[in-house]
Amino acid sequence: MSLSLVRTAAFGARLRLRPYALRSWRPAPLADVPGVRTYASKKKKHARDDDDEPPSKHKVSTGSLVPGSQQILAGEVYFKAEDAMKATVDRYRKEVADMETRATGRVTPAMLGPVRVVAGGNKVRLEEVATVGVREGTTLVVTVFEEQTLKAVETGIYDAKLPGVIPQRVDARTIRVPIPKPTVEARHALYTTAQRHAEDARVHIRKHHQGAVKKGAFKKHSQELDELQELCDKYVKDVDGILAEMKKSTGAK
Repeated sequence: MSLSLVRTAAFGARLRLRPYALRSWRPAPLADVPGVRTYASKKKKHARDDDDEPPSKHKVSTGSLVPGSQQILAGEVYFKAEDAMKATVDRYRKEVADMETRATGRVTPAMLGPVRVVAGGNKVRLEEVATVGVREGTTLVVTVFEEQTLKAVETGIYDAKLPGVIPQRVDARTIRVPIPKPTVEARHALYTTAQRHAEDARVHIRKHHQGAVKKGAFKKHSQELDELQELCDKYVKDVDGILAEMKKSTGAK
């Protein structure tokens, strides 16, 4: 074979092998190439920044707070008035609860809760000078600690003006108090009593309000005066709500 034919055959073989060599070749990753630095995409960094919330985003600015919503400007005057008003409402609520008990016909010693007895020149609660028990589910039995207070206890029961309640002496230390079954008239009388006590409670609440205003000596149209007025309105509304529930439970008109 001539030399030219050998060269031609070898050249043809190289041409046939070259496409396979090209297909198997892949560019090396930049990170693997020495001396080449890679950088994070700016777009990704911006996306990450958008997801991160600034620490100050959840902070509440004091400029956005409504005056009086976080702090009572009237201070100690406000809180003392609130305590006094709350005590008035609590006392009225207890009185109404006793009346509702009587309206349902259930006999309990609490029915004589309004009774006050003059002893030693002072008015005291009935339980301070006597015990009260229930007999046969229809009668209260009052037993005084000392015989000389029997007359004062009897007078105190009369003066309490409890509807249908008439005390009866048994001996030198005992008084029976039969409790009549509540009639429609009796329930209406209880509601009338609750109305009278409600007005007394409102008067006391307004007096506490006026006392706080006077003691605080606040400027006209000040936020402090608004706070005290709102406080007064709140507790007067509580009294109205208690009376409304009493009316519903007794069926009064």
